[in-house]
Amino acid sequence: MAIPVGSKAPDFTLKSKQTSGLIDVKLITAGLSAYQTVNADVIGVSVDSPFAQEAWAQKEKIGITLASDLNKKTAEAYGTLLPDLLGLGSVSARAAFVIDKNGVVQYSEQTPSPKELPNFNAIKETLSKLK
Repeated sequence: MAIPVGSKAPDFTLKSKQTSGLIDVKLITAGLSAYQTVNADVIGVSVDSPFAQEAWAQKEKIGITLASDLNKKTAEAYGTLLPDLLGLGSVSARAAFVIDKNGVVQYSEQTPSPKELPNFNAIKETLSKLK
């Protein structure tokens, strides 16, 4: 189960593949235009390698920073690591978090299945309330 609202967000430093090479991505970095009006940074984190993420981002024209949690330590810290999925081993559940400037979780959602998307309206509503 994902970490609850009010928790201190676990810090992380993950790798992201950019055209310049691998860079470190920390808890709060890159931005996405849809969220800039509410002063938010968006980071997509998956357990894929940074190289697979780069290929997917190029193919699908993904414009946000993608960060690799290949060792699954961030998924574990955020409570989204599933121990086994269909015999494939541990994977991360689909989840969304809003973390304020003080590093406190203000929104936490883990979807019931990987096919479902987070509630983006609830995320934007939470972001609009943060100053």
